[in-house]
Amino acid sequence: MLNKSKYKTSHHNLTERDREVIWHPLTQHKTHQHSLPVVKAEGTLIYDERGNSYIDAISSWYTSMYGHCNEKLIDAISNQAKKLDQVIFSGFTHEPAVKLAEKLISILPEGFSKVFYNDNGSTATEIGLKMALQYHHNKGEKRNTILAFEEGFHGDTFGAMSVSGLSVYNGAFQEHFIKVLRLPKPDGSNNAEILKILEELAQNNLIAGFIYEPIIQGAAGMKTYDKTGLNSILKYCKSQEIICIADEVMTGFGKTGTCFASDQIDTKPDIICLSKALTAGMLPMGATVCKQFIYDAFYADEVSKGLFHAHTYSGNPLACAVALEAINLYESQLIQQNIQHIIEAHQVFKGEIEHHPKIKSIRQVGVILAIDLDLTIERYGNVRDKIYSFFMERGIYLRPLGKTIYIVPPYIFSRKELSQVYQAFREILEKF
Repeated sequence: MLNKSKYKTSHHNLTERDREVIWHPLTQHKTHQHSLPVVKAEGTLIYDERGNSYIDAISSWYTSMYGHCNEKLIDAISNQAKKLDQVIFSGFTHEPAVKLAEKLISILPEGFSKVFYNDNGSTATEIGLKMALQYHHNKGEKRNTILAFEEGFHGDTFGAMSVSGLSVYNGAFQEHFIKVLRLPKPDGSNNAEILKILEELAQNNLIAGFIYEPIIQGAAGMKTYDKTGLNSILKYCKSQEIICIADEVMTGFGKTGTCFASDQIDTKPDIICLSKALTAGMLPMGATVCKQFIYDAFYADEVSKGLFHAHTYSGNPLACAVALEAINLYESQLIQQNIQHIIEAHQVFKGEIEHHPKIKSIRQVGVILAIDLDLTIERYGNVRDKIYSFFMERGIYLRPLGKTIYIVPPYIFSRKELSQVYQAFREILEKF
């Protein structure tokens, strides 16, 4: 029986109540004493229970790109909720799901034809991996290996973890992973060398697919790599019938300056994985979109050749409706103009500070701006926490990745808010 006296409902005891009952993601609770109680969010701001506001400078993990509690997005959910809230998607269909799939196919690179709905970014990549592995299995070919870049991150389910190269996430599970081989990232000077490595790996292993974050790796610290080198890798993979899987969970819907990062690469993937900004942070949703030849390998009289993967909330009508409205917002003239303004402001600021002695490297891709501080620290060490606190004290929410500080602002960010973040960046260069 619940001890009601133990769980007080006072708003100001939210931190204590949280500590009693909640296990937070990516958190070592022995060293992380409390989570900030948030009571509301509006536009670019998050508010705590004391009334303090914080600029959400990473769009709540790259999701809320049109601001929090956007009225158009709320209306899309509300209007849909009055008609159809949830229905099983195995054996049923509905207008929001069909309209969203049609819309996605119309804005994705040419050649994509089928949308498989799921719940989040990890499951989107998980399904992409399963499609690649089963594609070859259905054709009677034994291919049991996936190729991925060093330092890539593709999620926290088992397949997604297997292909991710950040051991802090994966250490306890390594022995359970699928077989994965890793490639160094091309930087322009090593492209030919990487192609030779790839050719050797392909000759000596049964590679089913290659998964990659196009142009920029998020969790690795917003690390960029050479587009020409990536294009060469994709061309070779296609020549060997290695299924190319673009993880656009972070990059999708405008963050790199084009709708999809894959738009900037000549050789297109066979599968694209989407989530995060797909629903603008309003509801959980993922989508794995493939080309027709992938789907055709599953289209058979044998039931066993079907893709037997399902999520209870696949194709949820509310999520589909808000995703459609989010895409409408993305395509609007106002948002496109704002994106360009942010990109231009980043370029100017980058030019101003890139030669500062405390900066080891600085890079900008679309609305993403990342700075590596010239410090020797652990990824989750004490200095990282001090950097986080430094920004929070100035009313700016950022989530440093070790010595890397970065901004992925909502598309509604004002010039004033950009200036506040830039000024905090200047101050931290003098403090640390």
